[in-house]
Amino acid sequence: MKVDTVELYHVKMELRNPFRTSFGETKNREILITRVTSKGFEGYGECVAEKGPWYSSETVDSCQAIISNFIAPWLKETDLEHPSDFQQLVQQIKGNQMAKACIEDALWVLYGQIHNKSVQELIGGVKETIPSGISLGIQQSVDILIDKIGKALERKYQRIKIKIEPGWDVDIVKAIRDVYPKILLMVDANSAYRYKDKDIFISLDRYNLMMIEQPLQYYDILDHAKLQKEISTPICLDESIKSVDDARVAIEVDASRIINVKPARVGGITETLKIHELARSINYPLWCGGMLETGIGRAKNIAVASLSSFSLPNDISESERYYTNYLVDPIFELNSDGTINVPNKCPGLGVEVNLKTIEKYATKKFEC
Repeated sequence: MKVDTVELYHVKMELRNPFRTSFGETKNREILITRVTSKGFEGYGECVAEKGPWYSSETVDSCQAIISNFIAPWLKETDLEHPSDFQQLVQQIKGNQMAKACIEDALWVLYGQIHNKSVQELIGGVKETIPSGISLGIQQSVDILIDKIGKALERKYQRIKIKIEPGWDVDIVKAIRDVYPKILLMVDANSAYRYKDKDIFISLDRYNLMMIEQPLQYYDILDHAKLQKEISTPICLDESIKSVDDARVAIEVDASRIINVKPARVGGITETLKIHELARSINYPLWCGGMLETGIGRAKNIAVASLSSFSLPNDISESERYYTNYLVDPIFELNSDGTINVPNKCPGLGVEVNLKTIEKYATKKFEC
């Protein structure tokens, strides 16, 4: 599989509603879309890095630089037999998982196009539908949040996740439980706390939460293990897991009893498959997280969530949840049972990518 061209589109898209977490509010998404071609076939990938280094150290601009200066030139000089060989090609580049994933995902799609198979088929996904959960950002009031939860439940989302931060945590969960005592509910701190704040999580322990996602800093594996000993609610790690080795360590020291796998965070589909195999071997629960992806990244995530070890509701919602403009066809819709169909319209992503729409919303284009 010899790549002829690598193109990067810096696309700006407005969210339907601002999305607020413990590290800030997002109103617009600046997104790097990758297009790779080979002998008339094309593959697309989506970089989920943000404008600033808030969720991770990577940014849209840093990913563009890494791809343009290193990954793309190496890729165009190499004939890969399989997308999984890409890891060996870029092994000298330390970190920069999101930049790597953006290209590797496009290679999986390209390979699927060439061999007339979907990404789901290529990776061994087994589900026709995947369970969908919803992630609700920090709101202006608890009443607004509870109203949004009610609307999400009417839509039949299978699990509710709320973002928390210091000052917006225990009382908020109590208020939700007063109204909805039995719904599947989890909280996500996005690393907003430290081990010294453990009493907050001991207090949350009484509210029958599915899990507490990433309460402490991404480098605090041992502190997460200490915290897990203090509470019965499972800790779920997100930012801490950047590879299968991170996952293995977290599991061995009992720092995490559930893992949120974001393929882009771990460097792409190949590393995701390694985590899947690890989880499957010990019957360990996974779910697929989201980063406000467009339809390109969402289609990839759905294929990943169809793997057998992804056993919990995923942060993969319907297309209209975040954007009014769509880069793929068909868009993803929520079924009446709170699931989303795994797309199978065409090889690769399973959906058609609209290059004209990408070009319409692109503020910059780079040919590498």
